[in-house]
Amino acid sequence: MATTIRSGVVAICAACAATRPRRRLPLDRTRRLPQLQRPSLSTTFLPQIRCQGVWRSTVRSASDTSGAPPVTAPGTSDAAAAGDEVLLEAPGSFRVYRSGKIDRLNDPTILPAGVDEATGVTSKDVVLDAGTGLSVRLYLPNKLQDASTKLPVVVYFHGGAFLIGSARDPTYHNYLNALAAAAGVLAVSVDYRLAPEHPLPAAYDDSWAALRWAASAQDGWIADHGDASKLFVAGDSAGANIAHEMLVRDGGPRIEGAVLLHPWFSGNTAIEGEPPAAARVTGLLWSYACRGSAVGGADDPRMNPLASPALERLACARMLVTTGLEDGLAARNRAYYEAVAASGWRGRAAWLELEGEGHVFFLGKLHCDNAKRLMDRVVAFIAKA
Repeated sequence: MATTIRSGVVAICAACAATRPRRRLPLDRTRRLPQLQRPSLSTTFLPQIRCQGVWRSTVRSASDTSGAPPVTAPGTSDAAAAGDEVLLEAPGSFRVYRSGKIDRLNDPTILPAGVDEATGVTSKDVVLDAGTGLSVRLYLPNKLQDASTKLPVVVYFHGGAFLIGSARDPTYHNYLNALAAAAGVLAVSVDYRLAPEHPLPAAYDDSWAALRWAASAQDGWIADHGDASKLFVAGDSAGANIAHEMLVRDGGPRIEGAVLLHPWFSGNTAIEGEPPAAARVTGLLWSYACRGSAVGGADDPRMNPLASPALERLACARMLVTTGLEDGLAARNRAYYEAVAASGWRGRAAWLELEGEGHVFFLGKLHCDNAKRLMDRVVAFIAKA
């Protein structure tokens, strides 16, 4: 399950990671850098993008989930076939059609809330909006020193290219159990609506509502055990993108810190050190998730915040940005960190890069050495609150 959930963006990152970033920053170094120039604009995406061995761009019947080669019935017109044209496919994860349809091929397994035997963390689900289906899963560790202990509150947004994933699937349920136990935090994992059925900004709006709800301490667990003055946002991939969006919206709660794990940002044009195919494919996925609401294609500031003036008013005191050097998004992640550090924002930014690791590797390898190293860095970052 972990592999299929991650593959929505992992596939392109792995396939296009051959072009390595040309510069490296020392681990956890905070510095001010010259302002980055905005990438040149181009609003044209290729109608079909091929990334050999991982992504497929083919024509296949919309009812076919077998993975077999496409078959066109005799006499089928080009116009009829166009609606079934597969623009992008992440095998085992999802298949995107020109018509706007999506096949989710990943395992829909959902784990119930309860007590996790491995960590001792207890979880429960709370419905925030019955009309939209917005819900959250709360995680409470069993390491409370006494009844008066108040825990930092971490609002977490899952990844999945805005198209797949859930706070209740095994990938994120297991990761949030581990995070709550290791960091000693009360975690709030947001189950936002997915595109294309609910185009962006639905995921952003759901996440915003969940963040404000968590900060208000309406729930008994948060009121009794959470410290709203130590509020964090965190997420991986598209979830880290959501975390960034939460930081630039007006009228939100005070946020102590943000943890952006391998954030998914892009642009119409590849930046230095970024594989061109990564920008093209992620840009196409972005336009698909927005379904016409994007401003400037993938240079919409929600997807490409590199030169956005909003960086100067990030609503947090501290930020940690991480990447894996085998991730096709590594150069973009580094550029985001540098832009934040150089923006005039008065907070403190920290950076962590790990050798030999791809996009959100830690979700599928919770107990490997680098995943433990990453978790230790996140725990230390939160502990400074």
